[in-house]
Amino acid sequence: MKIYNTLSGKKEEFVPIEPGKVRMYVCGPTVYNLIHIGNARPMIVFDTVRRYMEYKGYEVNFVSNFTDVDDKIIKKAMEEGVDASVISRRYIEECKKDMEAMHVRPATSHPLATEEIAGMLEMIQTLLDKNHAYVAADGTVYFRTRSFDGYGKLSHKNLDDLRSGGRSLLVSGEDQKEDALDFVLWKPKKEGEPYWESDWCQGRPGWHIECSVMSRKYLGEEIDIHAGGEDLIFPHHENEIAQSEAANGKTFARYWMHNGFLNIDHKKMSKSLGNFFTVRDIAEQYDLQVLRFFMLSAHYRSPLNFSQELMEAAGNGLERIVTCAENLKFLSEHAEQEQLLDGEEALLREADGFRAGFEEAMEDDFNTADAISAVFDLVRFANTHASSESSRAFLSALLAEIRMLSDILGLVTEKQETLLDADIEAMIAQRQEARKAKDFVRADAIRSELLEKGIALEDTREGVKWKRV
Repeated sequence: MKIYNTLSGKKEEFVPIEPGKVRMYVCGPTVYNLIHIGNARPMIVFDTVRRYMEYKGYEVNFVSNFTDVDDKIIKKAMEEGVDASVISRRYIEECKKDMEAMHVRPATSHPLATEEIAGMLEMIQTLLDKNHAYVAADGTVYFRTRSFDGYGKLSHKNLDDLRSGGRSLLVSGEDQKEDALDFVLWKPKKEGEPYWESDWCQGRPGWHIECSVMSRKYLGEEIDIHAGGEDLIFPHHENEIAQSEAANGKTFARYWMHNGFLNIDHKKMSKSLGNFFTVRDIAEQYDLQVLRFFMLSAHYRSPLNFSQELMEAAGNGLERIVTCAENLKFLSEHAEQEQLLDGEEALLREADGFRAGFEEAMEDDFNTADAISAVFDLVRFANTHASSESSRAFLSALLAEIRMLSDILGLVTEKQETLLDADIEAMIAQRQEARKAKDFVRADAIRSELLEKGIALEDTREGVKWKRV
């Protein structure tokens, strides 16, 4: 298995630290709002990496954090007049719903930054003791960047170029830094912000220290794979390496994987451009299995352009696989012959070649685009050779193969009847009309129909509220 390692800039054979086991950390979202489709790409990509690793027999310890203390969370809490934890808890739950809808499996551990403060204080103190950090007059603790010889090895940036280049790393308070490239490990509280006690000041952690601490706690001082979006390479992941290796004295991660950027109609996603989409926005138009298929239709390291036309094409591609699986299921349920017929055993041996093609693609740096092509080849083979004359054993074997390969990609081959938000609102409106007309039998029937489809209604003074159950 070959993985492109951002650290070396080339594909390398994957050799785990411990045979048969994979320790994998993926940077999760900052939970101040619903996740957007840019957040969705690494979730889907690295869930697929995990699934393939498990298919190959590895025991995967997969950790992905939630950043639940941050300037954006605090700002939203102040706007709503609530505690920051109310905002973070709300959007953690919403994120988990979106992950489930995208068929992204829960991580082995989903640590929260606010529950790991003690570990952060401990690592910061270690860095101070080793002279890799210092305390400024106001209690801010900075990492002494030039004290770590390997700084820049992930992003392939030169410290002197960064310094002369100006403001790539500069943040507020730089006047009290020893060097403009030093970054924050701990910062003093501001009025109305959540804070924790420390030996340096009442404050909260800098962003970068979180992942270093959570990775060490849940996976150990050295891990196999650290992953995330391309935008995290610098400075976030670069700073993680500096902190972790300076504190622990060991290589932090052997392999660094980064997915490419997601653009919208060839433009950067931005609220100001009006092309900013949450996963929920997409769910109003498409089954989120289509979004997953779309995300996997390109190599994870390639930039990916999102458009309505490409989503329609993804929907059609997924439908080909699902329809084939449904046809095989129907034919196998109605097959008259149980055992393999003459020639079918040879056909199944031929079908094994599609799995080999799938594995070859996945083991070449998880080339899901080529893996999907192998699934399409299997679908064409099944459509050509499966018929009402085939045996149940033959049809069932083809169906099992398609389902297995699809499941590795996180794709569901059973037809899913998923109501879009607009469909639900329309049915609620029909129910309200029935109630006004005192047609309570019709109103109750609509309510029951929605419940059967996983939609629970609640009649309140403010109107009808609904939720997926």
